[in-house]
Amino acid sequence: MSLTIWGRPNSLNVHKVLWLAAELELEFEHIPAGQDYGLLDTEEFYQVNPNRLVPVIKDGDTIIWESNTILRYLAEIYGKNSLWIADPKARFSAEKWIDWYTTTVLPSFGVVFFNLVRQPEDKRDLAAVKVAAEKLEKILDVAELELSKQPYLSGQDFSIGDIPLALALNHWFNLDVERHHDHPHLKAWIERIRARPHFLEIASIL
Repeated sequence: MSLTIWGRPNSLNVHKVLWLAAELELEFEHIPAGQDYGLLDTEEFYQVNPNRLVPVIKDGDTIIWESNTILRYLAEIYGKNSLWIADPKARFSAEKWIDWYTTTVLPSFGVVFFNLVRQPEDKRDLAAVKVAAEKLEKILDVAELELSKQPYLSGQDFSIGDIPLALALNHWFNLDVERHHDHPHLKAWIERIRARPHFLEIASIL
């Protein structure tokens, strides 16, 4: 196997791929790329991803971009005896949470994370943070309900359906924001996630 992963190590989307690769115990070359690491404007990278975005993987002759698609690819190709869910009904029931994170959680979480983590303190839009945080809490009620019924979003066992939200909520529960919803099942879930051997070494990079 000759797997290469491009992406800056402090990107949440890149974290998805690096974490899954670690979970699957894959050997890979990680090439930092994007922002301060550069490379995106090079002809070499353009041949890998003409969108000039990360993450990207090259697995032999196969090139995949879009982080959620990469998750599905790695799980199916290399996770048949671990994280990949063989039953299609169970698999799609789990994987809907990947897209739910992107379409529903990320627009609100992104506002909070960008302002409180990426922006200098004097440039933070705290009014926008307050609005987004309140909306996010209501959105997370959906995952809270699911986790009141089962230990993971993916079902009884951890799988790729848990990955995107876990990376976001690892930060969310550490951020200094006013909260009105307790979400005990989400808190218990994120602690189970944090106990996984490969999680914090990747997720803690900001």
